Amino acid sequence: MQTTASPGDIGSEILAATAFGPTPGRGAAELPEPADPRARWHRAVALGAQGHYAAARADLRALARTRLDPGLRSLVGSTGGSLLRQLGGHAAAAAYDGRAATLARAAAGTARAEALADAYTGLAADALGTGRLALAHRLLGRVEPLLDTAPPRARVRWHWVRAETALAGGAAAPALRDARTAADLAAALPSVRHRVKSALLVAAATAASGERAAAAELAALVDADCREHGLLPLRWATAMLRAGVAEPGAAGRAATEAADHAARIRELGGDFILLTH
Repeated sequence: MQTTASPGDIGSEILAATAFGPTPGRGAAELPEPADPRARWHRAVALGAQGHYAAARADLRALARTRLDPGLRSLVGSTGGSLLRQLGGHAAAAAYDGRAATLARAAAGTARAEALADAYTGLAADALGTGRLALAHRLLGRVEPLLDTAPPRARVRWHWVRAETALAGGAAAPALRDARTAADLAAALPSVRHRVKSALLVAAATAASGERAAAAELAALVDADCREHGLLPLRWATAMLRAGVAEPGAAGRAATEAADHAARIRELGGDFILLTH
């Protein structure tokens, strides 16, 4: 006897595919009402990736008022930290990620590994953003034993932050290795967003290696992907990179685009004032 998927099941599949799958650019107005807490978390992740910060925070606040298992509550906290970090609020994000790590320890099995990996990777990125590279390295060391149990996306994120930490320390060659490893791993995932961010890090590490023209070409490809898939925060970051590596005329246009993207992000609830704190 053939069974028909319920509207809730279909909606959950749509939200999962938008958050971690092939359709990250599905418009916010098209996203269905979540049928359960995990689907609501997926919607918050998807909205944040599109730059809809106010809407993403609204879903996270709703989840904060909901009874959740420790693993999912930890993931919700890590997502809140990620939204802050994207806008430059690394110190504020660390409070979210620290609570997420505490919650994750109460989970079990794959859920525990996933939540702890997200929380520790977030804390490493927070430490990096506040100039504490040694702490970032130590926290990344805590993530590594979890990666065989955590979902594959956790290993991609780990390589992202390893690459970013290497870049912050002036180590371009290790940064490029980690960025390329992240890109190779992301190619095997359904998540377009993970592939695009990995490609952006390859471009940034290429620039740090002194290959500015190659980096500009790579960044232009990333910009096209961001535009196609509605990834506004990544498009802003890509424009910032292009403004630093392109030839003068193209660099000026990229700087203007970066300002336009930032203005749109502010309209959607992203507060870049955090960058000054």
